[in-house]
Amino acid sequence: MSETMIRPQGRTLLLNAADNIGVALANLDIGTETPQGVAIVRRVPRGHKFAVKPIRAGEAIIKFGQIIGFAKEAIPAGDWVHEHNCGMGGADGSLSHDYAFAEGAIAPDMVPVAQRATFEGYRRANGKVGTRNYIGILTSVNCSATVAKFMAEEINRSGILADYPDIDGVIPFVHGTGCAMDLSGEGYQIFRRTQWGYTANPNLGGALLVGLGCEAFQIDKMKERYNLTETDTFQTMTIQEIGGTRKMIDWGVERIKDMLPVAARARRETVDASELTLALQCGGSDGYSGITANPALGVAADILVRQGGTAILSETPEIYGAEHLLTRRAVSREVGEKLISRIKWWEDYTSRNHGEMNNNPSPGNKLGGLTTILEKSLGAAAKGGTTPLTAVYEYAEPVTEKGFVFMDTPGFDPVSATGQVAGGANILAFTTGRGSAYGCKPVPSIKLATNSDMYARMTEDMDINCGDIVEGVSIEAKGQEIFDLLLRVASGERTKSENLGYGDNEFVPWQVGAVM
Repeated sequence: MSETMIRPQGRTLLLNAADNIGVALANLDIGTETPQGVAIVRRVPRGHKFAVKPIRAGEAIIKFGQIIGFAKEAIPAGDWVHEHNCGMGGADGSLSHDYAFAEGAIAPDMVPVAQRATFEGYRRANGKVGTRNYIGILTSVNCSATVAKFMAEEINRSGILADYPDIDGVIPFVHGTGCAMDLSGEGYQIFRRTQWGYTANPNLGGALLVGLGCEAFQIDKMKERYNLTETDTFQTMTIQEIGGTRKMIDWGVERIKDMLPVAARARRETVDASELTLALQCGGSDGYSGITANPALGVAADILVRQGGTAILSETPEIYGAEHLLTRRAVSREVGEKLISRIKWWEDYTSRNHGEMNNNPSPGNKLGGLTTILEKSLGAAAKGGTTPLTAVYEYAEPVTEKGFVFMDTPGFDPVSATGQVAGGANILAFTTGRGSAYGCKPVPSIKLATNSDMYARMTEDMDINCGDIVEGVSIEAKGQEIFDLLLRVASGERTKSENLGYGDNEFVPWQVGAVM
């Protein structure tokens, strides 16, 4: 992106010399003369697109040097380009791409171990490193959600956490599933991976897993599947086994009190940046997302990868139409083909549920200037930077490869981030143009504003303003700023969403399949 970006001209932006549309950096009224040599013939809102030359009906509309849609009708130079005159290509809403598997994978210049950046993290007994130190209460089923909440509330009311300043808090991870599912089905496997992944996340210093007892998702089966044994930092119980709600709450409160001094023994120590696993997210995207915050986050991801760390790109419906750019970066044909297999799964999934991939962008995305999923995806994929794609994972699978990887998730932010955290992410960066309000306990979430106007309105929610990129700040400098903040947050600096208390309600496992 930084190589092809053309600097702002007046109140407009041309991203690539091959583009036939420009981007409005301010509202452009009829008659406005643009630096591209055209006069605006229909008002263009800020962040939206206008034709810089006549576009024939059926002709490809080009942004970022890539196809983002096709003209539904002839579009004169200077006209507003949006969903009224721009649509997807092909009768089935799909595009044909040359995937060129692994043809563009170029090994990054790695930073020598002795020269790597460092942060202060919690080294766990299994060797993983956490950036926070929470105790989590996981629930096997929605039926045990209430007791989990009551346990956390009783601990918080008691004031005992004041005695343990090195504990970041006690979190109940409640949800709406865990029963009425096919025990051999994909949904069950996803849910099991998610539960185990949160239990094993290095940002938890201790965990309880509480259930009802008769649900489909049996705690003992999970313990058997992952060869788990109970320890002083991992305990399980069900309401039916212990003898009712009150006894269950009392049991949980006592177990947490026992865990607190054990978890509090953890101390931050200096570790290098290779221990960071960064979840890449975007939500409430707008016309600036693919121009400012997303490519800047991509630069930060590249820096992290060169430091030996890991960056997880996700949200499969939001790389749809840009997947050919990722397959070129795959380290092998096998990795590239696994990504395409997930794309095909999504095409089938949406079809059998009477939807289509272009149901995304959302109404808010469109108000912000995004028109098709192809345009949104090209901007969203920029979060992944430029380094080779080393692996593709299914939802909530443990991420074991270093470097830039992809995890198959929905585009809905809480569901997507839940999968990334279950996969082992210990820090998260979230770009937003409309102003998404979001947190991700037990993982700190850094919020990156795509435009200066929204940043000014929501300063209490946003950690970094990337809108100044269109005012002259380089994408590379902004990426370094993001990376520097990642290290500080990983070392304990609080994010805006943490200060506001977000993160208690954003555990949302992906539900796939019939609820029976």
